[in-house]
Amino acid sequence: MGKDKKAKQAEKKARVAEKAGKKATQKEKKGKTKGRHADDESDAEDIDLDAVLQEYARQQTQFLKVTETASGPPSPRSSSTLIGSPSHSSELFLFGGELFDGAVAKFYNDLYVYLIDKDEWRVVTSPNTPLPRSGHAWCKGGNDGGIYLFGGEFSSPKQGTFYHYNDFWRLDPGSREWTRLESKGKGPPARSGHRMTYYKNYILLYGGFQDTSQQTKYLSDLWIYDCSNYVWHNPVLPPHSQQPDARSSFSFLPHEAGAAIFGGYSRVKSAVAVGKQTRGGGQNQRTVLKPMVHQDTWFLRVTQPTATTSSSSALTIRWERRKRPANSPNPPRAGATMAFHRGRGILFGGVYDVEESEEGIDSEFFDALFAWGTERNRFFQLTLRRPRAQNKKQQTSDRTGGRRERGKADEDELLRNLAALEAGESLANARSISLSKNVEDGEPPAKPFKEKVFEMPHARFNAQLAVQDDVLYIYGGTFEKGDREFTFDEMWAIDLDKLDGVREIFRRELGNWEGSDDEDSDGEGGDEDEDGEDEDGEEGDPNSELEELSAAASKDTPRKARRKGKAVETSPITTFATLTEPSEPAEIAETTEPDPSLPHPRPFESLRDFYARTSAQWLSLLSKTAAKEHRTEAFRLAEGTWWECREEIRALEDEQEDAGIGEVVGITERGGGEGGGRRR
Repeated sequence: MGKDKKAKQAEKKARVAEKAGKKATQKEKKGKTKGRHADDESDAEDIDLDAVLQEYARQQTQFLKVTETASGPPSPRSSSTLIGSPSHSSELFLFGGELFDGAVAKFYNDLYVYLIDKDEWRVVTSPNTPLPRSGHAWCKGGNDGGIYLFGGEFSSPKQGTFYHYNDFWRLDPGSREWTRLESKGKGPPARSGHRMTYYKNYILLYGGFQDTSQQTKYLSDLWIYDCSNYVWHNPVLPPHSQQPDARSSFSFLPHEAGAAIFGGYSRVKSAVAVGKQTRGGGQNQRTVLKPMVHQDTWFLRVTQPTATTSSSSALTIRWERRKRPANSPNPPRAGATMAFHRGRGILFGGVYDVEESEEGIDSEFFDALFAWGTERNRFFQLTLRRPRAQNKKQQTSDRTGGRRERGKADEDELLRNLAALEAGESLANARSISLSKNVEDGEPPAKPFKEKVFEMPHARFNAQLAVQDDVLYIYGGTFEKGDREFTFDEMWAIDLDKLDGVREIFRRELGNWEGSDDEDSDGEGGDEDEDGEDEDGEEGDPNSELEELSAAASKDTPRKARRKGKAVETSPITTFATLTEPSEPAEIAETTEPDPSLPHPRPFESLRDFYARTSAQWLSLLSKTAAKEHRTEAFRLAEGTWWECREEIRALEDEQEDAGIGEVVGITERGGGEGGGRRR
C-alpha cells in the first residue's frame, strides 16, 4: 500500500511538472507574438485622444462642401449603423464603425449610401461630419423626415483609453448634410451601446454604458427630445414605480402609443464561493462581475399633453413590464440585433456562451431569423421557403426586390399585352415579346441579376439590420473562433414577404488576423486529469481558486464584453458563463389574439387583394376621421393586420399546399354574388 501511494504521488508530481512546462512554453509563444507590436504597445497608453480628435476635426474642414462620389462597398467594420432612408425608398445609409484586426482598432466616420435600384454605392464627404466612432445609435425623425444620431465611442489604437461622445446630430437624407444640434439645456450624458427610436415628433433614447477602462457602468436613464422645441427632457418617474434594469444592446422599437423594449446585455455582481467549506459550515465568498443576457420585455407608454397644456414637458411616461413573449429564441442570446418592420421586430443572429471549464468558454452562434409581434408579444421563426408552383401572374411578378419592383413587373406585363394586341398576336404569346427601353427618356439600365441562395448567411452576432421596401438587409457582423475575431465583409437581402432565398449584395474575403491565435494552446493540456485535492487531503490555495473563478466569470472582458454591450439594435447560474434573468414562478407567455370583429387575411391572399376585399370594413371604422384621410388610414390598418398575421397565414398556406390546395378563391371572385367579404 505504501509503495502504491508513493508511486501515485510521483506520477502526480510528474504530471504537474509537465503541465508547468507546457504553460511556460505557451507564455513564451505569446510573448514572442506580442513582441511584434512592442513599439505600438509602449505608445498605447500615452496617446492623447483629445489631440487625435482635434486632428480629425481639422482634416474635416478641408472639405468645402457636401460631395457624393461613386465608390465600392464599405470596408469591413463592426458596431456601425445601417438605416433605410425616410425620404427615398430605394436608399440605405451606413455610418461609422470600427475594425479590430487583433492588434489595433481603427474607427470610421464615413457615410455610405447604397442605391438599391441601381445596385451602386456612394460615399459622402462633408465639412461637418461627426467624428469617427462606433457603438452610436440613430433613428428616423418623428415627423420631420430626418435621421438623428447620438453618442458613440472612440479609443486609442490598443483600446487602453476610451472617449465617449455626447454630441447630437441630424442628417438630412436628401441633401446628405449633417447638422450638430445644440439643445436648450441639459442633454443626455456621454455613452455608447444605447438605443434610440421615435414617437410622433419626439426622439426616445434609453440605456447604454460608459467605459472608463477601469470599470463599465451600465445606464437605465430615459431621455426624450422634442423635435419642435429643440430641447431634451429627462422624465422623472413616480416614486416606487417599476422600470427596466440598466442594460445595453437591447431592441427598442417604435409603437403608436410609445415604444417596446426586448432583451439586452449587462454585467452584474454575483457572489462566488472561494475555498472549501469551513468547520462551522460557512464558506468564503467574493463578488465578481458576470455577464447577463436580459430576456424581459417592457412597454414604454407615452401620453401626450392635453389641449389645455401646451408645454412639451407635460409628457407623461410609464414603464409597463410585460410577461415573457411566447416562442422567444431559445437559448437566450447576446448580440442578436433587431430591425423594425410594420409593427414587428425582425431579429437575426446572436451568441450564447457556455462555460465548459474554468479555462475557457464555448460559444454557440446562430443564423436564425425571427419576427416579434410587439402587439401580440409573440415570436415566429422565419424560415426560407422553396418557391411553390406559380400561376402566370405570379411568375411575371417574381422579382428580387420589394413592392417597387413588383409594381414594375405589373407595368411590364401590361406593356407586353398591348404590344401583342398591336402586333395582332394572341395574349398567350405576350410573355415572349421583349420590351425595348428608351434610355433617352430617363429609363435606367437594368441592374445585374443576382442569383438567390437557399441558405441563411453564416452564423454571427452584432450584424447590422435595416428594412426598406419590405426587404431585410443584413450587413457585416462578427464571428469568433478561439481568440480570433472575424468581421464579415458582406451584405445580404431577404424579401420578408416571399422568404424565397437570400440575395447577395456583395461579399469579400475575410481580412487577416494580426493578433495571437491561442486556439492550439487552449487545447494543450486539456486532456490531463486535474485533481481538486491531493491524495493526502490537502486543500488548494483559496486565492488561486478565486483568481481562476474570477477569470472564468470575466472571460469575455474587456474586448468581448464591450462588443456585446455595443451590439448594435436583444442559463442556470451554476453551470453557464452567461447569466439570464430568473423568470417568475407563475409567469406564463403572454399573447394577444386578433380581434375577431376585424377582417382577417386568407391563405394565398396578397396585401392588395386583402385590402380590396376588406376596404369597406376598414373605412366603416374611420367614420370620425376626415374624409380625405379615410383611404390612407384604412390601408394602413389593413396593412398592419396583414403583416401581423403573416406568419400564421403562412403556416396555413403550407398545410393547404401539403393537402394539394394551391390557391383560395373567394365567392365574389367566382361570380357567386355578394357577401364574399364577410368573415364567417
